[in-house]
Amino acid sequence: MRRIWYVVYGSNLAMGRFRCYLSGGRPAGGSRDYVGCRDRSDPTRAEGVEVPGGIAFASESGVWGGGMAFFDGALPGVAACRAYLITADQFGDVAAQERRRPPGGEFARDLAGLLPDVETMVATGPGHYETVLRLGELDGTPMFTITHHDVTSLPLAAPTAPYLRWISIGLREAHGYDGARIARYLAAAPGVNGAWSETEIETLAETGGGDT
Repeated sequence: MRRIWYVVYGSNLAMGRFRCYLSGGRPAGGSRDYVGCRDRSDPTRAEGVEVPGGIAFASESGVWGGGMAFFDGALPGVAACRAYLITADQFGDVAAQERRRPPGGEFARDLAGLLPDVETMVATGPGHYETVLRLGELDGTPMFTITHHDVTSLPLAAPTAPYLRWISIGLREAHGYDGARIARYLAAAPGVNGAWSETEIETLAETGGGDT
């Protein structure tokens, strides 16, 4: 079964949150129940990776309220990401759920079939997370992420505490960041900068858990 790396940078950095996409359920602090993928198995591997660019928080999340994280390759520095080795069909089902479409539906199947031909990016229609980017390869397997085609066109917005807490959990899991490093990384992101202080983020990160 063909596998790809799904590179994540927001709340899906945390395995417990990403499992809601894979096997269904509602993440703590969120307002949405996820159906899950047709194949509910965990990723074969999970690796912390750094990708040139950065993350920005913009628009408004229907799950968390407040700004959503978007990857922007034009930002300076590197984005602290996590790569999950999953099947192309799982990727299609995850992307479908991001778009509030059914796993296993036409959108999911078409996207999974399209992946081998994606050299740089492909737009999948209207919406916030409508662009699939190819980010090179890891151990000979292609890496893909999902973001907006023009992050700078979106209105910046501060994320909520539950959302930042899940991201903090993921940064610990994937990269071993402590609270101070989590705070420095997130406080510098557009949408967070000026809305959350490093002290506030570090305190949030040290509380642990994904509850509100």
